[in-house]
Amino acid sequence: MSTEITTDVVVIGAGPCGLFAAFELGLLDLKCHFIDILDRAGGQCAELYPEKPIYDIPGFPVVTGQQLTDNLMAQIAPFSPEFHFNRMVNSIVKQDDGSFDLTTDADEVFHAKVVVIAAGGGSFQPKRPPVDGIEAYENKSVFYSVRKMDDFRGQDVVIVGGGDSALDWTLNLQPIVNSLTLVHRRAVFKAAPASVNKMQELVAEGKINFLTGQIGKLDGADGQLTHVHLTTDAGDLAVPATRLLPFFGLTMKLGPVADWGLELNDNTIVVDTEKFQTSVPGIFAIGDINAYPGKLKLILSGFHEAALMAQAAKAIVAPGERVVFQYTTSSTKLQKKLGVA
Repeated sequence: MSTEITTDVVVIGAGPCGLFAAFELGLLDLKCHFIDILDRAGGQCAELYPEKPIYDIPGFPVVTGQQLTDNLMAQIAPFSPEFHFNRMVNSIVKQDDGSFDLTTDADEVFHAKVVVIAAGGGSFQPKRPPVDGIEAYENKSVFYSVRKMDDFRGQDVVIVGGGDSALDWTLNLQPIVNSLTLVHRRAVFKAAPASVNKMQELVAEGKINFLTGQIGKLDGADGQLTHVHLTTDAGDLAVPATRLLPFFGLTMKLGPVADWGLELNDNTIVVDTEKFQTSVPGIFAIGDINAYPGKLKLILSGFHEAALMAQAAKAIVAPGERVVFQYTTSSTKLQKKLGVA
């Protein structure tokens, strides 16, 4: 059975521009749900350069990608947006009443009056390991993200990678699996030091295995793994495995967006400059994913686009309702919404 969710607005992409959209929508009493293919908020800022300094955010002489994400999450907290991570939107279908049904690859259906695409340069797609025949195992016993931890309960799990995702899932899955082997090409990690230390403690306690090496080939039948063969400094090893999680990084692709019937221009979505609405009324695009004359691919430009989009979204969700423009600095009503009155 599909899970059905009804909301005012669905925001596709939880990067900085999408997150700020939740603030502008919240000020107008619009409820929004986020769908993002990553396992956390922040988009490129948090995933690709969390420690990289950004110098052109107004009011911040310097801020890292993760700090900006954390600040935006704190800013939208009063509006309680809901997040659905590790999801990809497969289709958007406009209904007779002008609303939209969005389906995801997690067997969910979202019903919304407005859709906001804030997907940056497109969706992040996991990089496939260069292993012959891996396609036959994908989504059966080889996965690029964890959607339901119970799918790994009691399994023999091999995780490959040395970043935060690999270490986080090593720590989270260890208590429920039958066995867990972490594989990385070297004993140096890009993950948070605390996670690395905890992983090393589990290795010392004999609760998980760590091997330096690379995937050689896979054994199994009908999509079900039995062993992962590794090439290591000590020679070739066959590790029992019923689940494989390769974390080889991400690449940007336009993905299913190209099939949603929107007017495109060189892999970006064409919008107007009044509302940042696409060629389909009720669907908006903000941030790097959109295109219009004079477009600058800057986060601050996306913030501006989010503010104007929200005004137009309000008119769709609540047609006929008079909206009085207010400033957060002087409006007691807005300050109450933000919890600062």
